[in-house]
Amino acid sequence: MSRPAPIALFAWRRPDHLRRVLESLAECRTSRDSALVVFCDGPREESHRQAVEDVQGVLQEFRGVFRTMEIVRRDSNVGLAANIISGVGSLVGEFGRVVVLEDDLVVAPSFLDWMNEGLQRYEDCPRVASVHGYVYPVEGTLPESFFLRGADCWGWATWERAWRHFRPEGELLLRELEDRGLAHGFDWEGAFGYSEMLRDQIAGRNDSWAVRWHASAFLQDMLTLYPGRSLVENIGHDDSGTHSGSSRAYDVALSTRPPASYPESLEESPRARHEIREFLWKASGRRRPIMDRFRSRLGRPR
Repeated sequence: MSRPAPIALFAWRRPDHLRRVLESLAECRTSRDSALVVFCDGPREESHRQAVEDVQGVLQEFRGVFRTMEIVRRDSNVGLAANIISGVGSLVGEFGRVVVLEDDLVVAPSFLDWMNEGLQRYEDCPRVASVHGYVYPVEGTLPESFFLRGADCWGWATWERAWRHFRPEGELLLRELEDRGLAHGFDWEGAFGYSEMLRDQIAGRNDSWAVRWHASAFLQDMLTLYPGRSLVENIGHDDSGTHSGSSRAYDVALSTRPPASYPESLEESPRARHEIREFLWKASGRRRPIMDRFRSRLGRPR
């Protein structure tokens, strides 16, 4: 395998979360061969300044763990979306590929192996947008690994050739989804309100880069590769983050091994889509149509 992709880690004012993320990364076999670039956002208000400085102290504890560590400190608070869009763009522009983490994503020891193997395996497959590490805690059994249409945001990797499809204009993305009759599928047939999230981004009620990344890839009919068991745990659903509240619905147990096989074809997995849609119906608390409830009783796709 060629040299591992650089890791982009985005941090703000959660030093304790960041330490756990870095400790988990240090357990990855290829961490010492990987370049780490940490993009640190600035304080939004004076009360944040100490926590932002504490983040710098945590980073110094991990000097020498990675092949190189570069710290990019934002002079002011640019926000998560601008930080990620700029940081990912700069690294894929320089290196052609990147692994992306935020300061609340703890990873399994095999996470970097999975990311880099996927990046290498699908580098020349233009339909593949990204490789992902988190997978929902569904009730049924997922394939060993699988593809889903679109993109995702909890521990992922991509290439410059895919990131160039990212479109920041939420209004144009939503209009195209609706004009092409894709909004229902984009919303997991009503199980999760991605279109609503996109409308909120347009109206300034959120600043989600992730929903725009997902929409950009979805409109291109691009796929993301997932493991059948999660290699990422989100520890940020504890009211510590700006964009997430407190919830246990997405808690997972990290897998002790990466997938042993890859999908046989570049197609979305019907079984994985069914299982995840069932999970999203329950997690979102939405009331689904009667016909959808009837179909869910007919059995799971293979």
